[in-house]
Amino acid sequence: MNDRARVGHTQTAESLAAHLARRVPALADALVRSIQEGNPGYQAVGVVSTDDLRRSCRDNIARVLELISSPDRDPDGPGQAEYYDAARATGRRRAEQRVPLDTVLRSFRLGGRLLWEALIDQAREDGMGDSEGLLEAATRVWEVVDATSAQVAAAYHATERELLRADDRHRATLWDGLLDGRARHPGFAHEAARIIGVPVAGRYAVVVADARSENERISRRIERRLAADEIHSAWQISADGLVGLLVLGRAAPEVALRGLRETLVAPAGLSLVVAGLAEVEVAYRQALVARRTIATETVEVAALEDRLPEAILLGSPELAEQLVRLWLGPLITVPAAERRLLLSTLDTWVTTGGSIKNTAELEHCHRNTVLNRLRRIHAITGHDFTDSAARLEASLALRASRLPLPEPLM
Repeated sequence: MNDRARVGHTQTAESLAAHLARRVPALADALVRSIQEGNPGYQAVGVVSTDDLRRSCRDNIARVLELISSPDRDPDGPGQAEYYDAARATGRRRAEQRVPLDTVLRSFRLGGRLLWEALIDQAREDGMGDSEGLLEAATRVWEVVDATSAQVAAAYHATERELLRADDRHRATLWDGLLDGRARHPGFAHEAARIIGVPVAGRYAVVVADARSENERISRRIERRLAADEIHSAWQISADGLVGLLVLGRAAPEVALRGLRETLVAPAGLSLVVAGLAEVEVAYRQALVARRTIATETVEVAALEDRLPEAILLGSPELAEQLVRLWLGPLITVPAAERRLLLSTLDTWVTTGGSIKNTAELEHCHRNTVLNRLRRIHAITGHDFTDSAARLEASLALRASRLPLPEPLM
């Protein structure tokens, strides 16, 4: 095609677009009907009113016709942003309304087809039978529709990212409120339940685990494992680590504990069972205490139900240290290898209720060996462990010696 013909065809597209510009309101009404009939996505979402849709159609048709009339418009060129303002506004608004992007772009394709058909009708009215000119006009129409759609998509994605960041901030704020006890207020509890996706009422437990770099992958794995036992869970990173909110339903806490131990390879604490979101703050504090009962460099999931004496000791660290010093302090002078052997025997003996026979079996030694070790402990510490009260204090001292206290003695 020579330059003169190309100029003529461009003028054909410009002339047709200029004629159609006077019919924008009618074209907008026709496009609204076309979208409502041929793009059911809008009805499925149900958030775009007819007036909103008509305004968007009118503004975008007007801009598209301007762009067809001006073949050198570049969306990224200087001073050209105004010609794509309607497309960008539509992209932002539909993202805020959570209309799927595919649904939005389908409407723009419907608009492109409607404009092309209107150009054909206008050409016939104007007696323009130049098929090459109409082909050039069609090319121009779809170039503009594609460029406009690209601007819609860019604005949509940018807004979507902003909304995701806002949603994450809102979700984090709600989590902070849950852990701070604000769920005792019904309004906050219902909002947190809606956003986090958990019920307001029900049997809850909280788990706190040491944070890891792959927290998102870990939480998804635990979530799937617990779901197999019909335990729904939600997860969030807090200042204290990875926090899990477990909706137990009818499941026993032992079931949740088993699932956690099978999938969580990090020190973690599990709370007692509490009732509803209003008590999550209590469960959170319990989980933190359970986590603190784990000895340094030990990887396990500690259930508070099994660590109540340790939890009490952690509540009074000074008394716990004094208990260790009083009952086990003298053993610190014994060589490390012998000290470990004596402490292991004493721990087993206390755990078995003072049974020499059971202690010997668990320690894999003769009963006389157990007796000799107990005499050795008595000689070093000066304590008679045969008394039931003494066994209780010795048991607490042994538990305290394994806790990560500020200055452990053993």
